[in-house]
Amino acid sequence: MEFGFNDQERQFADSMRRYAIDRLLPDFPRWDRGEQFPRDRIRELGALGVTGFAVPAEFGGSETSLVMAGIASEELGRGDFTATMFIQLATIAAKICRHATDRIRRQWLPRLAAGDCIISLGLTEPGVGSDAAALSTRARREGDSYVINGEKASITFTGLADASIVFARTGAEGARGISAFMVPLDAPGVTRRVYKSAGERLSQRGSLIFEDVRIDADHLLGSEGQGFRLVMGAFDFNRAFIALGCIGAASQSLDETIEYARRRHTFGRPLANYQGVSFQIAEHLTALSAARLLSYDCLAKADRGETHTREAAMAKLMGPRASADALHACIILNGWMGYDQELPHEQRLRDVIGLEIGDGTPEIMKLIIARSAIGREFV
Repeated sequence: MEFGFNDQERQFADSMRRYAIDRLLPDFPRWDRGEQFPRDRIRELGALGVTGFAVPAEFGGSETSLVMAGIASEELGRGDFTATMFIQLATIAAKICRHATDRIRRQWLPRLAAGDCIISLGLTEPGVGSDAAALSTRARREGDSYVINGEKASITFTGLADASIVFARTGAEGARGISAFMVPLDAPGVTRRVYKSAGERLSQRGSLIFEDVRIDADHLLGSEGQGFRLVMGAFDFNRAFIALGCIGAASQSLDETIEYARRRHTFGRPLANYQGVSFQIAEHLTALSAARLLSYDCLAKADRGETHTREAAMAKLMGPRASADALHACIILNGWMGYDQELPHEQRLRDVIGLEIGDGTPEIMKLIIARSAIGREFV
């Protein structure tokens, strides 16, 4: 078994970390406090290859491994946690768009790879979260068009996205009646509402409402009834991306806290001399390392074409939780300043908590793991 990165992966990790610390970290608080994330920054990520990991080379992408995308998620998370969502959404969109018509691929994939567009994922609904197969948004066929009606909720990049992959019911109840569509968000009948979230404010999470939105029939991705299978296949590797983004953010805070503990003196001794401090740091470093290995094991299996649903659920269960615990400890260990916005720990904690929920709550991850171990007939 191979537990380390090869030379190319190590060099890539180093370059991503330098970019995160030099370019993303200084501006990290600005987007949290209401400034709009510049489109030029997204194009910058595109130039680095970050938005084109899963885009075929013929459309300008790098078509690299999921492990490499995971490395980018972890390292960019050190600079700006919510910037890792550009990796998540772009990779999912590129994977699903492989099932699109040639016209749709040529229209969207080159722009996606270049960072010239943002494509959101329209799955969750106001009354439908983890039970995604119960969604109620509908698309009816009318000649050479589909007409979509419904509402999507808690959609990442609601305020930024140029298009959304919208999942709507075209057939019977249940998963087999769900289809996927590429919907430009400037289409007549689309409205947006951005939430006031506790964290992840760069992502402009919100609702998308579709009222008689008409799209050409060739905007169907894959065939009718195939949508649920397409998105479920994307969730597994994305759960590892989420874990690694959280781990990157928490690791950066731990590194900063270690430096603080070395410098800060209490009662004539460095704070780091006290086991009450150093042992906490040791525990959180250990938990993050374990979650990190789970995440890369998941992505390596995915790259080899092996089943990785169980590993993805384990990584998603452990990564955000271990990261939130570590970030909470960093706030306490930094004392009163740790609770202030002058330091980044509280912002990272608010951001990471959101992805304890996104792409499946801890309870859903436990359900997936238990079913895999014990059997669906028992759980």
